[in-house]
Amino acid sequence: MLDALINALWILLDPFRLMMLFAGVAIGIAVGILPGLGGLMGMALVLPFLFGMDAYAGVALLIGIAAAVPSADTFPSVLMGIPGSSGSQATIMDGYPMARRGEAARALGAAFTASLIGGLIGALALSAVVPFARPLILAFGSPELFMLTLLGLSMIGVLSGNRPLKGMLAAVAGLALGTIGGAPVAAEYRFAGDFLYLYDGLSLVIVALGLFALPEIIDLLARGGAIAERSRGLGHGWVQGAKDTLHHKWLVVRHSIIGVAIGAIPGMGSSIIDWVNYGIAAQTSKDRSQFGKGDVRGVIAPESANNAKEGGVLMPTLLFGVPGSSAMAMLLAALMIFGVQPGPQMLTRDLDLVFVIIWSLALANVFGTLICLLLSKPISRLTFIPFQFIAPVIIVIVVVGAWQETRHWADLAFLLGFGLLGWIMKRAGMPRPPLLIGFILSGLAERYLWMSYNLYDWAWLLRPGVLTIGALAVFLVVGSVMLKRSTERSAEALQHADDKDEGQSAAEDKS
Repeated sequence: MLDALINALWILLDPFRLMMLFAGVAIGIAVGILPGLGGLMGMALVLPFLFGMDAYAGVALLIGIAAAVPSADTFPSVLMGIPGSSGSQATIMDGYPMARRGEAARALGAAFTASLIGGLIGALALSAVVPFARPLILAFGSPELFMLTLLGLSMIGVLSGNRPLKGMLAAVAGLALGTIGGAPVAAEYRFAGDFLYLYDGLSLVIVALGLFALPEIIDLLARGGAIAERSRGLGHGWVQGAKDTLHHKWLVVRHSIIGVAIGAIPGMGSSIIDWVNYGIAAQTSKDRSQFGKGDVRGVIAPESANNAKEGGVLMPTLLFGVPGSSAMAMLLAALMIFGVQPGPQMLTRDLDLVFVIIWSLALANVFGTLICLLLSKPISRLTFIPFQFIAPVIIVIVVVGAWQETRHWADLAFLLGFGLLGWIMKRAGMPRPPLLIGFILSGLAERYLWMSYNLYDWAWLLRPGVLTIGALAVFLVVGSVMLKRSTERSAEALQHADDKDEGQSAAEDKS
């Protein structure tokens, strides 16, 4: 195991692969500072360019994006009070008040330092899990692998936020779309008619680009103007912010561990992680009077957990082939492009690739933090460029990426079709990640179910591993729903308290 860890580092230090990691970090920072885009869109934009690329370089590019976004999305949260992504919402509670009183630099310094430490803890936790998981995973057969696909599908309700029924409908649509083309276990073609283009099935790249890239571009263009409406000075206090984080080192460690644990639960990820950690930090502090008014601990806790969660979400993604988050569905797609089967096989046939991912996660956090610190002022100004100047570049990347799939006119037609579908789903409040996850897991579920039945008849349902994973799926669904409801109540209570304090301050000013 140690030899594989060292060998993976040498593999990653290849100049081209290291350059791809840098490129991923740069893309992640650029995407992270633009509110509403997020790591999912960033990974979708580069997915078409992975064809023909070295697998190690490709995953370094994607992990660079995934690791850098949680650091960069702090900029709009602190400077503008706009969440850069769903994982940086709680940072606004104290980061934005600090910026309003001229302590933006201190808030950003604390956030970046906490993000760096949290990201490294996440990478360390992932590397520690691999040796223990390997013996267990080697005992997995097709029945257990089928149950793991069901485990991934069972978390769709969590990915659906407050709309579980709509999420289930989207997942069913994804499963149906995944059956188009050649059957994975029989020599037949389904729902393709005489259209040869569909014999290989729908392209994952085109589905992802259409669902996630085009709707965001359309909405931002329709809104008009710059992404941010006004600028605030950074002020001074970068060093003080780093000292604050080191002073609260046990707070960073505690919330990093919590971030890894929550991230390891498929589907939880960034949807609640910031509010959970913000609520815990506020409730366990002796002095909570400044929370919501500019307490640096309210920045440190969610930011350390937000970066540490990347190590957690990679655990089910790599070890079981179950996407730990919607962004990890993109990583699964990339692994399939490289001919790598996500799941237990990776710990035997592709162990070097697993450790390359771990090294990439650690180094990307270091590079991302340093770049954010060095380029804070110019990066913060990018959010005030009118989006109509940025949109053409992104549109060209999307169109070229889709066209590179097969260079058939149908590539662009289906891109527009899925773009329209994604826009309608967004307008209707129907979550899009469940559709993508259903599409990815469709073929795997069918293949493993066919193998399980042909090898064991219906006796596979009584295998201990199948029963254990089934019970785990039920536990995670019930537990995650209860945790989410508790977190929402905590966030509402904190917001209500903040609104009440602002009302009292306004009344005092009038008097």
